[in-house]
Amino acid sequence: MFNPTLWRFRRFADVMPEMLNLQREMNRLFSAVGQKAPQDYPAVNIWEKEGKAVVTAEVPGIDPGKMDISVSGDLLTIAGAAENQAFAEGGTYLRQERGIGNFKRTLTLPFQVDAQAVEAKYERGVLKITLPRVKEDLPKKIKIS
Repeated sequence: MFNPTLWRFRRFADVMPEMLNLQREMNRLFSAVGQKAPQDYPAVNIWEKEGKAVVTAEVPGIDPGKMDISVSGDLLTIAGAAENQAFAEGGTYLRQERGIGNFKRTLTLPFQVDAQAVEAKYERGVLKITLPRVKEDLPKKIKIS
């Protein structure tokens, strides 16, 4: 009734590579548990006011002359570079949470933007961009006869 040739028996040495692969995969899956998920940079708020979209972006310590803002249709792109701070000789980081290097963030707006009338202001580390809606895209009131 029971035939041992029907079952496949393996030695421990044959199973070991598969177990190591499983361990590597489990380590990879759970290595980021408890860590904050990476966020898009810069952090932004967007709202609509009087037919305009207003975008505020947190960009502390970044020279506004080194930022690039571009608009195409309903896409807004904010790009720039966060430079490394210079220390006095012998100084080292005790904690470094602010990123350095180039960044680029593209946002889709809910309407087409008049690129010629866009305004941007930088004050106390906050970039404020006002994006007026294209006149043809504004809602039209229709009179009922």
